[in-house]
Amino acid sequence: MTKPVAVVIGATSKWQSDGRNTRMVHGGNIPDDELPLSIRWGVGGAIALKFAREGFHVVLTTRSKPNASALEAAIDSEGLDCMTVELDLESDDSISTAFETVRSELGDPEVVVLNAGYLEGRDLPPEMELLEHMPVELFETAQNISSRGPFLVAKEILPAMRKRAQGSFLITNNAASLRGRKRRTGESLYYPRVMMRTLAQVLTEEYSEFGVHVANVVVDGLIDSPGTRALPMAQSKPEMIINPAAIADAFYYLHTQDRSCWTHELQLTPFSARPSF
Repeated sequence: MTKPVAVVIGATSKWQSDGRNTRMVHGGNIPDDELPLSIRWGVGGAIALKFAREGFHVVLTTRSKPNASALEAAIDSEGLDCMTVELDLESDDSISTAFETVRSELGDPEVVVLNAGYLEGRDLPPEMELLEHMPVELFETAQNISSRGPFLVAKEILPAMRKRAQGSFLITNNAASLRGRKRRTGESLYYPRVMMRTLAQVLTEEYSEFGVHVANVVVDGLIDSPGTRALPMAQSKPEMIINPAAIADAFYYLHTQDRSCWTHELQLTPFSARPSF
């Protein structure tokens, strides 16, 4: 029997043991051998593990295949089905080629989780946190990953879902999507996340009646991973850290909801924190 296909766009984390943020903040890689699999690759890895364990053939996408090799090996080691496909949300050709590969080798996906992140703007010094100092190329990268890229992904996957009258397009977002905010030093350029949320709302309006479940998931806090766990704040206040496995459970819940009561936006906040608005 052919397994349903779940595509996780951005299956690895910039905070994984050898991630870009981890190296930038900590000055090098961090060991993760003692950490559970569910947190080694952040939200994307936890979602991939969850759907694989629930019987899906999972497709991991990343800009470069080696980024996902350890995650793919971990899924394979459990006897589950997984493959890695390169996909760069800043490239039209990369997006179309990636989904052509998925369709030709596995078929149309039943679930697509958009979990891509970026750190552009995070390394700017405090005196450059105002918009007037923000290089245009950083904004373009953020806009491509948060808005234009998701638009192109939607064009790739939604026609087949509409024709089948089923499927889920689930988007990982953050609290910056709820309203425009000053970019604080140490944060990425998150202004376009508002457009990502708006896209989810538009697609809900357009595609729910055809049986396609679109949802925006606001992850409202710091996600556990090798790089974030090593931060002083995470070590002093561990109750403020969100478990990626619990986030993955929420995504699977969204996909399996009865269509008579779909959730279209879900906000996940640690019990000890005040929810963002």
